[in-house]
Amino acid sequence: MDTLPPLNSLRAFEAAGRLQSIRRAAEELLVTPGAVSRQVQRLETFLGVRLFRRDPREIVLTAEGEQYLEAVSRHLDGIREETQKLTGKRAKEILRVRAYTTFSMKWLIPRLRTFSESNSSTEVRLTTSNEMVDFERESVDGAIRLGDGNWPGLEVDRLMRNELVPLCSAAFAAEHAIQSPDDLRSVRLLHSLVRPDDWRFWLQAAGNQDIDPYAGDKYASSTLVYQATLEGQGVMMAQRALFLDDLRMGRLVQPIDFSLDRGDFTYYFVYPRNRLRSPAFRRFREWLLAQADHADHAENQPLQSDRAGVPV
Repeated sequence: MDTLPPLNSLRAFEAAGRLQSIRRAAEELLVTPGAVSRQVQRLETFLGVRLFRRDPREIVLTAEGEQYLEAVSRHLDGIREETQKLTGKRAKEILRVRAYTTFSMKWLIPRLRTFSESNSSTEVRLTTSNEMVDFERESVDGAIRLGDGNWPGLEVDRLMRNELVPLCSAAFAAEHAIQSPDDLRSVRLLHSLVRPDDWRFWLQAAGNQDIDPYAGDKYASSTLVYQATLEGQGVMMAQRALFLDDLRMGRLVQPIDFSLDRGDFTYYFVYPRNRLRSPAFRRFREWLLAQADHADHAENQPLQSDRAGVPV
């Protein structure tokens, strides 16, 4: 065989294999799923090799398909790169990332500028949700999720520690003279309905059994709890890594010097292995892990205080 395989079929195969979905490949290529299926079948006929195993709900690469996809992807990436160098035009690559609202607002978005500045040809589309992603049905490349790290069938990168601490405004801490867990009896606890047990975990670890961990005001999200805390309405239980800037700027203080590390129950970057075939995705993942590592080192640095005892 001394001729090239049909190039449209190669494109369809690469997209379907990379995305592990005929439907998503069709959306990317702006054709119908039937057209993608026909092109893949045409390539299989040309090669005389079965590239996919077709199940009722999904397609799965065969061993031969995996090997061929790696080679095809490498060469297509090379053609794209050389074309961009020759023409001086870089096509926009779109990355779809899912995260939590508070994590996005307090940690991810403030850092995204550094990724965009060095990856001008990549467009990050960030959406938020508390629900786990169905990568087979949703157009999402990677998700930042809170859990124990056990997501069968997916690649998982640990991002940071999940250290729970009580936070409030400096004025609120001073007004109520909060210094120990016992001082929380006389103040209002603030809760997120999506994280209803955080106060119970922390109070038990602090050795306090007689404060009702579910008493106080409840809000639909951690973002609303954060705003209520800034307004001096009570004390929130927070993940310290997300609020370091607030502590350093003095917007919030940690009135009690006790934290609870939830161990393996923390934030992870979760994604299907096939996403690693995308150079843009690999760059984003490397950037994200580097940012998390840098933030972890920064978190270990002690917070300095001014004369009034407010972290700055």
